[in-house]
Amino acid sequence: MVKIAPSILSSDFSRLGEEIKAVEDAGADFIHLDVMDGHFVPNLTIGPGIVSAVKGVTSLPLDVHLMITNPELFLEEFVEAGADYLTVHVEVQPHLHRTVSRIRELGARAGVSLNPSTPAAALQEIVPIVDLVLVMSVNPGFGGQTFIPSSLDKIRTIRGMIDRHGGSALLEVDGGIKADNAGPVRDAGADVLVSGSGVFRTDDYRGNISRIRGES
Repeated sequence: MVKIAPSILSSDFSRLGEEIKAVEDAGADFIHLDVMDGHFVPNLTIGPGIVSAVKGVTSLPLDVHLMITNPELFLEEFVEAGADYLTVHVEVQPHLHRTVSRIRELGARAGVSLNPSTPAAALQEIVPIVDLVLVMSVNPGFGGQTFIPSSLDKIRTIRGMIDRHGGSALLEVDGGIKADNAGPVRDAGADVLVSGSGVFRTDDYRGNISRIRGES
């Protein structure tokens, strides 16, 4: 069954601990943390300090998405802060294999992510050794955007790529996912669905997590 990773980008940061506890109690499988640097994407969000704080209030795995330039300079800090999955973008990594290997050496699971305009073929050589592939179904930088429909073709392509290589990577999708559009994303082969506003900006966390998962 598909797993759900609520993104704290859409949570109420004045009540962050309570918000995380609420989605954990509502059936979330991961906590997704978006790290943005104002360079690779046009927004600034959080650093290792928030990751560490979140680690202290939940038993769920932390799914940390580095939307930053030069992520290789910060791997140790984020793993030490508590990242269980640490994802970097192929667009900023000329030595992606080295970065993926380093994440795993540090004890975290390594993920790679693709922006909407980046073709699935960019993953061809790295899919067999990663733990997670993250398909961005919006242009990263801000929460609350609309799902890009053409992402479904890319999800299907990468699903086939993972399966053909016999890899164990989770296929995660992030961007514009809500209860009313999650079905086609699940059907395309996603293993993990990230949802920010589709969970945190509703009045029924449990019900929406269940609907995004396809249980009701």
